[in-house]
Amino acid sequence: MIDWTTWGLAALGAYLVGSIPFGFLMGRMKGIDIREHGSRNIGATNVGRVLGRRLGIACFVLDAAKGGVPVAVAGMLGGTWGRTPEEIGMTSLWLWLAIACATYAGHVAPVWLRFRGGKGVATGFGALLAMWPVLTVPALVALAVWGGLLATLRYMSVASILAGVSIPITTAVLAVATADRPLAGLREAIPLLVVTSALAALTTWRHRTNIERLIRGEEPRISRSPSTRPPSA
Repeated sequence: MIDWTTWGLAALGAYLVGSIPFGFLMGRMKGIDIREHGSRNIGATNVGRVLGRRLGIACFVLDAAKGGVPVAVAGMLGGTWGRTPEEIGMTSLWLWLAIACATYAGHVAPVWLRFRGGKGVATGFGALLAMWPVLTVPALVALAVWGGLLATLRYMSVASILAGVSIPITTAVLAVATADRPLAGLREAIPLLVVTSALAALTTWRHRTNIERLIRGEEPRISRSPSTRPPSA
């Protein structure tokens, strides 16, 4: 029997954890408001550009962790961790995905910063990676896509958008390839496909200003040797 109260409290807790603004806090540690510098975003990319590569990487790791930890804990306590969609059941799978969405929502609309947050790439990645095993492989494929595109094109926005798009595609391919009956595999993966497609669409939409700059040829590339000195407050 599903304990709806427990899952509801878990979703609230996941949102609050996702709301922890690590990028903003790092800026404050350096005496600045990160929202007033660079792209004015609290995410890892802007932290890296403004405060240096090391803090940018640290911000990415922390943002991914705040997405992954609540999902992993909920999965272990709720009995969904380490099980296939067929074993989990449709309702429990939707509830587990709701925890992942709650962490993502916390980052993009943090209660502590008047609901103005980052783009959710690192947090979304961490949340999906933690859904072992149902979305772990698609998340790792997305990480490889992101890393490959970033290394070659050096456009963070392009790498993030296409990495997000790769997740529902990989999920669909795996659902068909690993099922005895491909259509049955797709049917069981419907919650995963719906949520990953929605997150990919949201990620693309939150990069809309980047897309406009790409069209105009004004989108900055990631520097191969970023500054490590923070700006003065």
